Amino acid sequence: MEFPDLGEHCSEKSCKRLDFLPMKCDACEEIFCKDHITYANHKCTSSYKKDIQVPVCPLCNTPIPIRRGEMPDIKVGEHIDRDCKSDPAQRKRKIFTNKCSKGGCKQKEMIRVTCDQCHLNYCLKHRHPLDHDCKTDGKPVSKSGLLSSLEDYVFSGTYYSLLPLSAQRINAASSPMVSPTAQNVIPPSASFQVGLTEEQALQRALEMSLAESARASQPTLSPQEQEDLALAQALAASEEEYRRQQQRQQVARNLSSQ
Repeated sequence: MEFPDLGEHCSEKSCKRLDFLPMKCDACEEIFCKDHITYANHKCTSSYKKDIQVPVCPLCNTPIPIRRGEMPDIKVGEHIDRDCKSDPAQRKRKIFTNKCSKGGCKQKEMIRVTCDQCHLNYCLKHRHPLDHDCKTDGKPVSKSGLLSSLEDYVFSGTYYSLLPLSAQRINAASSPMVSPTAQNVIPPSASFQVGLTEEQALQRALEMSLAESARASQPTLSPQEQEDLALAQALAASEEEYRRQQQRQQVARNLSSQ
């Protein structure tokens, strides 16, 4: 006597047994008999969903808990950077001790990178005030404030001292003649600003820096090209000196006529 409505057939193609106590695979949700219910026996294509392994730290052999969908490599790396008790991991943490103050950033640097505005430590990626939303006394620094700080940096003499020698020679040649006594008193930043407004001086400093960077990135010139360049620079300097001499003579004539 058969009971066709009682039980279900095994989903394995080579079996198809009518099992009165069928079991459902929790991965592929197919029906199998007791002989084919395991993943290996019915070659389950969805078994990877249930194959959850706990990663182990390669340094301290500590199991690291992870959530479903998280990358084991990332969690192991975070464990080594923060919680690992092994000697190599602790030595690494002693070197990289300067944590970035930017919210959400977990980068650490070997040296301190302090912002001049808020005096907090940041990583190289967030060291600029615009990159970490710099705030002073609870208020964000405006673009005009950033420009003012840049101007202070340029006019303080630090920027002038960092200029290449060629840019300093151009600046010295373009500044007006002063007495030796005045040269001992006036700092380079003051001579850098003579006859120019702050915006013009800032623009000029940036132009000279960009020009010097462009020249440094150019390929090495041949000896003939170097001679031609030196000759052109000498002619330009001679013409500039002649023009200034004419201006001085004109000023002297105007003073004598008065």
